[in-house]
Amino acid sequence: MDQVAEEVEKVKKDFQETYNQTLKHIDSIQEYGKKSRITNPSEVEEAEKKDSLPRLNGLAQDGLNVLQSLQFNLDLLAPQLPVVDDVEKAQSLAQSWEKQIQSLRLSLRNANLQAKANMTKAAQQERELLLGGGEESTTRRRNLQTKAGMTSAAESITESLRRTRQLMVQEVERSGSTLMTFEESTGVLRKAESEYKGHRSLLSRTRNLLSTMQRQDVLDRVILVTGFLLFSLAVLYVVSKRIGILKLQRKVIAAVRAGMAGQEEIVPIAGRDNMNVVPVHQNVGPELNIPLEQPMHDEL
Repeated sequence: MDQVAEEVEKVKKDFQETYNQTLKHIDSIQEYGKKSRITNPSEVEEAEKKDSLPRLNGLAQDGLNVLQSLQFNLDLLAPQLPVVDDVEKAQSLAQSWEKQIQSLRLSLRNANLQAKANMTKAAQQERELLLGGGEESTTRRRNLQTKAGMTSAAESITESLRRTRQLMVQEVERSGSTLMTFEESTGVLRKAESEYKGHRSLLSRTRNLLSTMQRQDVLDRVILVTGFLLFSLAVLYVVSKRIGILKLQRKVIAAVRAGMAGQEEIVPIAGRDNMNVVPVHQNVGPELNIPLEQPMHDEL
């Protein structure tokens, strides 16, 4: 059998048992007051101590609350059943339980009204007996006085114990909520501490990275400035060398061209007039030993 089905069966069984007990308590409330007609005062006292009206009402109210809780549990478990027919049956059963609970509440109200009528009738009978003469009336009057004192004392003690119990329950609930709050606060503080430690380590790493980046930035700037200066010096050197070489090349070419032009003018004049011509050396200018067709090499 499925676990949900087993839980549903358990809820059904608990509901039936609680329903029968609550119905018995309601019947006892309805019959309350009729037992005071017992002639023996000790039996009356024992019966009223065992089945007092506030106690019966408390038991009946507790039973109704339990039935309401079981009906709510059945509403929650019904949609979880694996078979559709079982779901419908469980839902219809929950609706019938709700009607039964309402009927029990109405019966409890009517039973309290009946118990009140019974007590009024019993009190009238007791009054008639007390107003009558004889030894029985005197004995009953004494018993009633003693019983009234004991009953009032017992009721006051019971009420005091009930208030003490309520205060203890409230204090226990408050202590539980306080402990839960402390636990939640402790968890939050631990989480905050761990996060703070993580952020602190992250901040230290970030600070180290920033200092490293600053040092690297300064080094990069020095390298850039140095490289730019070296490049500027190299450019100036190359430009100065290139200008000097060009000037020298131009001077050499001009000198060579001037020497060739002078040789061409002297030779034709001597051959035309049949004159003795003094040999003219072509190397009039200084010998530079630089071939004309030799390519110029750049020093760069």
